Amino acid sequence: MLLGLLLARAGVNVLVLVKHADFLRDFRGDTIHPSTLEVMHELGILDEFLKRPHQEVRELGGQVGHETVIIADFSHLPTRCKFIAFMPQWDFLTFIADCAKLYPTFSLRMQTEVTDLLEEDGRVVGVRAKAPEGSLEIRADLIVGADGRHSLVRERAQLQVDEFGVPIDVLWFRISKHPEDGSQTLGRIVDGKIMVMLNREDYWQCGFVIPKREFEAIKQRGLASFQEDIARIAPFVRDRVGELQKWEEIRLLTVLVDRLRRWHRPGLVCIGDAAHAMSPIGGVGINLAIQDAVAAANILAGPLMNGTISMSDLEKIQKRRDFPTRVTQGVQVFFQNRVIGRVLGSPQVSLPWPLRLFQRFPILRRIPARLIGVGIRPEHVKSPDLYQTK
Repeated sequence: MLLGLLLARAGVNVLVLVKHADFLRDFRGDTIHPSTLEVMHELGILDEFLKRPHQEVRELGGQVGHETVIIADFSHLPTRCKFIAFMPQWDFLTFIADCAKLYPTFSLRMQTEVTDLLEEDGRVVGVRAKAPEGSLEIRADLIVGADGRHSLVRERAQLQVDEFGVPIDVLWFRISKHPEDGSQTLGRIVDGKIMVMLNREDYWQCGFVIPKREFEAIKQRGLASFQEDIARIAPFVRDRVGELQKWEEIRLLTVLVDRLRRWHRPGLVCIGDAAHAMSPIGGVGINLAIQDAVAAANILAGPLMNGTISMSDLEKIQKRRDFPTRVTQGVQVFFQNRVIGRVLGSPQVSLPWPLRLFQRFPILRRIPARLIGVGIRPEHVKSPDLYQTK
C-alpha cells in the first residue's frame, strides 16, 4: 500500500490488489516504528496520522519472574517521533489508502485475489486474478509481490526460499483492559512461559509463545488449563481469562523466518514478508517491509515513468535491502534459539546478566531502541511528488 502511494505520487499508474473485502486481520502487526513515522513526516502526512486513535510507547519493558526491566528507551532516537505508535494495522492501511487515493494515478481493487502470473518469453507481464465479477487478466510493466509470508506470487514465480528453523509459534488473542491495569507494553516470562501484552486502549492484544507445533497438545489439556497459564503470567487479568470461551477466539500464528535467494525475475520483484518472512520478535516485520517499499520507490519511480525498467533496477532493491534483512533475521534467530527456546518449559528463570546491565546502566537501553525503532540502514523518501498533493 505504501509503495503504491509513493509510486502514484511520482506519477506512475499503480493498481493495488487486495484479496479480502477489508483489512481486518487480528494477527497483523500493530507497531508503527519511529523510522516509519519519519517517512510519514517526509510525505507530509504525519500530523494527520497522529490525529487517528493510537497509543504511544516510549519505553519497552520485560518482566522475568518478579523482576521488571526497561529494555528499550526511544527518547534519544534521532527521529522526529521518539516513540512507537500502536495502531491496528487495518486502521494504518486504511489511512495510507486514503492518502494514496488523492492521486489520480492510484487505484485500489478489493476482493481481487491473484491466482497466477502471466508470462511471455520468460518475462512476467501481468497476473490472473479472480474478483466478484469473475476472472480477469491484468497486465503491467512491473508486478510487485507484497502478499506476505505465504506469498502466492513468489510461489508462482518459482523463486528459491531459504528457511531458518524456528522453535516457536504464537497464540494470538485479546483480553479486556481495565483502567487500573496500567499501560506498559511488556513481555512477560514467568514459570517457563512467555507472553507479550500490547496495549490497545480498551483491551490487551496478547501473544502467548508456545513450542513449535504444540497447539494441539495445549487444546487437549483444555481451555481451563490455558486460562490458568495466562492468569499465572499476568495475575491482574485472572478475573477476565473467562472471556476466552472457545478455541476459535485464539488464533495460531505460525512463526516463520525465511528469505528469498533472489527477490526478482524479469518483470517481477518481491518485497516485505514475501521476500523475507520475519519473526514477531521486536515487532520489526512491518518496519522492514515499509523500508523495502521506500527503497523500491526511490529506485523504481524514474525507470517506471521513463519506461526503462530493467533487471538492474530490480537487483538494486535487493542489494539495498538484503543486508539489513540478514542482520535483523540473524538477531531474531539468535534470540529465538538461545533465549526463548531455552526459557520455554524452564520452571526457574532469573533475570539474565545482560538485562541486569540494562538496570545498572540505562544508557544501554538506547541500543535495542535503535535496532527496533530505526533499524539497520533506514530509508528516506527520495521519489518525487509530481502533484504536490497533501
